[in-house]
Amino acid sequence: MALVQATLKTQIEAAFNAQSGKTENPEAAISDLANRLATAIDAYIRSATVTVSAGIPVSTAGSPTAQTGTTTAPGVGQIS
Repeated sequence: MALVQATLKTQIEAAFNAQSGKTENPEAAISDLANRLATAIDAYIRSATVTVSAGIPVSTAGSPTAQTGTTTAPGVGQIS
């Protein structure tokens, strides 16, 4: 799935709004805000789709009908 900046913005605004008016324990409010922001950013990043270009070199072994193998070079991905 493509990254949706508007969703992240909404979650960040909600995190700040949840803290507005909390004056009794500033340290707890800051900690809660940090947790909410970290959760929103983590979810945003994990929602990305990484597409790897075709053409990564591979090495194979086995019979013609039972090939196994691994890549022999790094792929280049693009987050969309």
